Amino acid sequence: MTDSNKEHWDLVIKPQSKLFTLNLKEVWTYRDLVQMYIRRDIVTMYKQTILGPLWFVIQPLFTSILFMFVFGGVAQISTDGLPQMLFYLSGILTWTYFADCLNKSSGTFSSNAGVFSKVYFPRLVVPISSIISNLVKLGIQLLLFLGIYLYFYLNGAKVHFTEYIFLFPVLIMMSAGLGFGIGIIVSSLTTKYRDLAILFTFIVQLWMYVTPVIYPLSIMEENYAKYMWIIQLNPMTSIVETTRYAFMGVGTFTWASLLYSFVFTVVIMLIGIITFNKIERRFIDIV
Repeated sequence: MTDSNKEHWDLVIKPQSKLFTLNLKEVWTYRDLVQMYIRRDIVTMYKQTILGPLWFVIQPLFTSILFMFVFGGVAQISTDGLPQMLFYLSGILTWTYFADCLNKSSGTFSSNAGVFSKVYFPRLVVPISSIISNLVKLGIQLLLFLGIYLYFYLNGAKVHFTEYIFLFPVLIMMSAGLGFGIGIIVSSLTTKYRDLAILFTFIVQLWMYVTPVIYPLSIMEENYAKYMWIIQLNPMTSIVETTRYAFMGVGTFTWASLLYSFVFTVVIMLIGIITFNKIERRFIDIV
């Protein structure tokens, strides 16, 4: 057959030849699909609800009030002199974004098995779109936090921005990367071991309690020093504490702990991508 008689194809779909590749160029080609998934995540989340997107505000607000009553009132846990509402909201802000990215990414294969078995598109479109759509929720909650922050500041609360406020976008990217990396590892493993999905839901709930969301790190250092190694191994610890220190000037911040979280995030993302690409090749055969 001569070259002139060979068939020409506009698009050739081939299996991944390398374990470590994000293939972001192909994801960019399917950017319209990413936008569709983002729109779906935002619209369908509160479709047929009365309050709609107001739940983005109500959920962290009510959670903070509950924390104020249980941990601040009944348990009398210190907030390092910060107004309780600001203290809990600052922790909820980054933790909720991380948990949302984690939960959405961990359901990539199981929640989209029907679509994946019928239509081809880069599978990374799903977790990437969920990370971006969660930014909308984060933005609304950040505005809520800043509004309450301004109220307390004008009423004499001893809070102030520090120069580390410029690290906030990096902290958000680290939260997204950590949630993405762990999420796609769990998603890959649950294709074969379904029990992991149930176990992981329980683990995420417990994870918050070894993250300084409801208590300051200083309390652990003073009263529970023998358990500090658990808190310090948690990569979310420095992210939450740095956020609190950046916005209010109170908290425990060290470059070493932040560097640890950054390195941990990069490593877990690399492991996640390798696992994801390996499972993606034979996902349909497993399910």
